Amino acid sequence: MRVPLSWLRDYVDVQLAPEQLAERLTLLGMEVRTVEAWGAGWEGVVVGQLLAVERHPRADRLSLTRVDVGSGEPLEIVCGATNIAAGQRVPVALPGAVLPGNRRIERTEKMGVVSNGMLCSGDELDLTGDADGILILPVEARIGAPLAELYGDTVLDVDVKPNRGDALCMIGLAREVSAVTGAPVRFPATDPPESTDRIEDHLQVEVEEPVLCPRFVGRWVSGVQIGPAPERIQRRLIAAGQRPVSNVVDVSNYVMLELGKPIHTFDAAAVRGGRIIVRLARAGERLETLDHVIRELEPETLLIADPSGPLGIAGVMGGATSEISDATTGVIVESAIFDPVSIRRTAFRYALRSEASLRFEKGQEHRLARLGADRTARLIAEWAGGRVATGVVDTNPTEPAPARLAFRPARVNRLLGVELPTAEQRDLLARVGVPTDVAPAGTRIAVSSEPMPLEVEAGGAETLIATIPSWRRDLAIEADVAEEVVRVRGYDVVPAILPHTPMPHYRHSPLRLRHMVRETLAGAGLTEAVTFALVSPTLVERFGPSDDPPVPGEGEAGGRPVTVTNPLSSQHSVMRQSLLGSLLEVVSTNLRQDRLDVAIFEIGKGYGATDEDDSTHEWWRLAFALTGAAEIPAWNRPPRPYDLDDAKGVIELLARRLGLPGPNYVALTDDPRLHPGRAARVTAGDGLAGRVGSLHPGLLDDLELRAADVVVAELAIAGLSGGQPSSPRSVTPSRHPAVDRDLAVIVADSRPAAEVEATIRRHGGPLLRSVVLFDIYRGRPLGDREKSLAFRLAFQAEDRTLTENDLDGAIEAVTRGLAADVGGHLRT
Repeated sequence: MRVPLSWLRDYVDVQLAPEQLAERLTLLGMEVRTVEAWGAGWEGVVVGQLLAVERHPRADRLSLTRVDVGSGEPLEIVCGATNIAAGQRVPVALPGAVLPGNRRIERTEKMGVVSNGMLCSGDELDLTGDADGILILPVEARIGAPLAELYGDTVLDVDVKPNRGDALCMIGLAREVSAVTGAPVRFPATDPPESTDRIEDHLQVEVEEPVLCPRFVGRWVSGVQIGPAPERIQRRLIAAGQRPVSNVVDVSNYVMLELGKPIHTFDAAAVRGGRIIVRLARAGERLETLDHVIRELEPETLLIADPSGPLGIAGVMGGATSEISDATTGVIVESAIFDPVSIRRTAFRYALRSEASLRFEKGQEHRLARLGADRTARLIAEWAGGRVATGVVDTNPTEPAPARLAFRPARVNRLLGVELPTAEQRDLLARVGVPTDVAPAGTRIAVSSEPMPLEVEAGGAETLIATIPSWRRDLAIEADVAEEVVRVRGYDVVPAILPHTPMPHYRHSPLRLRHMVRETLAGAGLTEAVTFALVSPTLVERFGPSDDPPVPGEGEAGGRPVTVTNPLSSQHSVMRQSLLGSLLEVVSTNLRQDRLDVAIFEIGKGYGATDEDDSTHEWWRLAFALTGAAEIPAWNRPPRPYDLDDAKGVIELLARRLGLPGPNYVALTDDPRLHPGRAARVTAGDGLAGRVGSLHPGLLDDLELRAADVVVAELAIAGLSGGQPSSPRSVTPSRHPAVDRDLAVIVADSRPAAEVEATIRRHGGPLLRSVVLFDIYRGRPLGDREKSLAFRLAFQAEDRTLTENDLDGAIEAVTRGLAADVGGHLRT
């Protein structure tokens, strides 16, 4: 919230420097994000006095003025405004001045006459909303003084926390300043001057939904003249971030920022019969809101209506048919209390978050309904010359009794880790308007609220009762009182002490395995992507959950998609069930930007719901996508594109880093997303399961991916949702050397390499330590349906150095096994 200090000083005396005040408010829990010198954008703008205003010799619509700026000779300035006259004091932008929006003023020639600067309107200076005429300054303004000296201000940008809706206004922040400085708060006058008209002759209000609208206060003002608000008010609104519109509309914004009470004003002529009805929307109703968008109304929407139909969405935005216009002469003032949950849902339903709905969502003080209506009527009478009808329409004039909250000073001290006397605690609470009394015997203490409220006996401890002001909805349990005590006393003066209990033992981070996966993939040259969990329905249809074997400790993918009830857009309306669709959108974006080499991964969740009990569940997965050049070209090699072997290499690298067995691949032909001849299911013991392959060519075309091939994988890994990597175990190295032998095995082209490798391991005997496939060859002199698989076999004995006889025997056994099991023979 933007808070001009000149406005804040109307309600409380502020003797502190702006920076000191900002620091004190921040320590009080009202974080001041910036301290802005409002008017710093008027560089080179000074107060000038018009000495003469004459017709331009060559242009009928321009005037030639002579202006005294306090130093040097008077300046000749050409001006097109018609509201200026000799003797007036006006803002003058000198040559070289810089106006808001970084607009630079230079000496220019206009119709043959040199203009030495510019006379400024309020709109050009962001001071008022008037762009038609020059801003006329007070006659007492010092000639030559910088404009910032006259109208400059300091604006605090205060971050009001969600539980302190009462502080989203000048009065609320004045109370906070009062708690810091002890200065009294001055509440503005609210009672309007009333005419002889009776409101009963003009306005009736019917509330059909008292739960959603507990109180509605209406006022009637007639004989208004629509025009601009006073310039002082326009300056305040602009400094506070509001755009001036007209005197009546500006009154409602002014009262909202002053008291924190959103107000709506209707053109009385647009309300049929002067009858307002607060009701829910009916089927088929539509409303054109103030932003001139026609909206289909849902039955859960609370409306302000008349007998002919809707006038506005309660607490969110008014309707265009009843807005204040230049022809308005009568005004109906609406000051109501609405259910916070209903307003929040409505604002999200129509994507209409406004300053009014923001305040309604946080809850409103009951008495503000009457105060806001009276204050609004009073200001309309002052600024627009209206006559306020006698009386109000108030659907619930009874003010609720203030809440009372019991607390134990000793418990407050224990919660805060300090020793504050009871009298000091009471004094601190009194500074924020919370009086206290001794609690009667048997008083119970509220220690928790919804959803699990709990009250306990005082147990003989000293107990006080705090009377909670009607504006402090955030004080509900004993801990809230403790927080208020330390907040007012100052968090910075609470001493640092060590805990009285032993510190817990060290716990390993549950994300260590996930971090290891990230580090491994980043080290392999992949870049991590983070995409939205909310995707489009089309993406969920194309990329549903996979039916891969479950991994212990990780969620099992499946279930129907989870749809968002009130999405921000149709492209973010369903919870994803696979990471592949999101990653391919990233790939598509890169390809469209001519970034053809893409290697990305993501660790994220999929979501599903069960039809039986409508419960939801989620699962963690790793996915990656590769396309483009795996190796950049060099003088001795051409570029090599990513292929399925690169993806398998990434998986094998992960398995080694995580201490898992070597991956096992089984051909996959029934996944419509993947190429039926270049896809496989992969498992690595019980710790990894998933699928890897090239995208189906048809899907490449459907997604308009401008790439010859995109290799993807989606894997479930044990511990990805939260777990530790297995501890590495070292083995004493053998004292005897290992011996390598390379075998090139010719098999049928359809024979999987994994099956050949398994055969070698099965017949290699106890001396075989490892088998690694390092080459695949097709072509002459092999047959058309043959391929050559080259394996490197490592042999080693623990008790001796191997001899040629040992190796020859092992190779012969492997050769026989290959011929018998897979029909293979050695290539010579």
